[in-house]
Amino acid sequence: MRISLKLAAAILAAVLVPACASTTMTKTTSVPSSTAPSGARTKTPALAATRPKGTAYVISDNLETVTPIDLAAGRPGNPIRVVGDPVEIAITPDGTTAYVTSDTEDPGTVTPIDLAAGRRGTPIYAGGTPDAIAITPDGTTAYVTNFEASGTVTPIDLVTATAGTPIPVGKFPGAIAIAPNGKTAYVANAYSNSVTPINLATATAGTPIPVGQKPGAIVITPNGKTAYVANYKSNSVTPINLATGQPGTPIPVGIGIYGDTSEAMAITPDGKTAYVINFGTGAVTPIDLATGQPGTPIPVENGPGVNAMAITPDGTTAYVTGGVYPGTVTPIDLATGKPGTPIPVGKFADAIAISP
Repeated sequence: MRISLKLAAAILAAVLVPACASTTMTKTTSVPSSTAPSGARTKTPALAATRPKGTAYVISDNLETVTPIDLAAGRPGNPIRVVGDPVEIAITPDGTTAYVTSDTEDPGTVTPIDLAAGRRGTPIYAGGTPDAIAITPDGTTAYVTNFEASGTVTPIDLVTATAGTPIPVGKFPGAIAIAPNGKTAYVANAYSNSVTPINLATATAGTPIPVGQKPGAIVITPNGKTAYVANYKSNSVTPINLATGQPGTPIPVGIGIYGDTSEAMAITPDGKTAYVINFGTGAVTPIDLATGQPGTPIPVENGPGVNAMAITPDGTTAYVTGGVYPGTVTPIDLATGKPGTPIPVGKFADAIAISP
């Protein structure tokens, strides 16, 4: 589950402008230095000269586009228009195709994008309110959560581009992750305060696992032993032992400006550290997974409203989306914990995925 940035913009306007009008009006997030307004604060220096290779793809839901970013150059490319109001994005393991969920049509859709050509394909109808999407390690099937009270997950055969029978889970499922062995999916049910395991071979849901209030993100360690669930209302992260299905002691990750923090997560490829988005405070909190201890939050220049993140395959850099008018993507050097110069990507910057 993630906050739509159109809703986020309204929330931030209501919360921040009355209390912090002077600082909000003078802050700049992504205007290049050559065109920065008088009085704009000095930007954080860019990351080291050696940038990660590859491409990130960022959803701008208000513009109905996906913007590619050349990570080596730190520059956005030409936006790719998609169907409806895009919500989330996932990329196949071979890096050839992205799939974008959209929820403005009834039924909602999943749109394939040929990444080499930068061209969208024919949308696939995939349930009432498509939200999160995860793709199996073999790249043959996607699973899409339908964010509604009747809570289901729709399997999509990516070879035939056809949707299968929805699988019932909890209320308002808004996040999903698939175990590295491809046998089980785990679905965070925002209004059931639980995580539902799904046996992918039989397409059947197992016993829900209790977590914190309004789980909004879920990630699994590379070794497949533990899932971590970000609880949006509890300001915490719950570890789950996947062998036993038992939740562990929640890890606190701070209080935001209006009480809600944990909104998105990512784990480094070596499985040592998780990073949690704090939507309210505009920061990213690292968690040492060996000790279960949170570290010092990393402030992000696009401030309150940071919404999603992804980590490069080499584990060197995280990219954090956020901001409105314009939206930005901020790189964070994970070795130093230092954010770099935000990259502008249109009016809103929402979900993000990085090619493998």
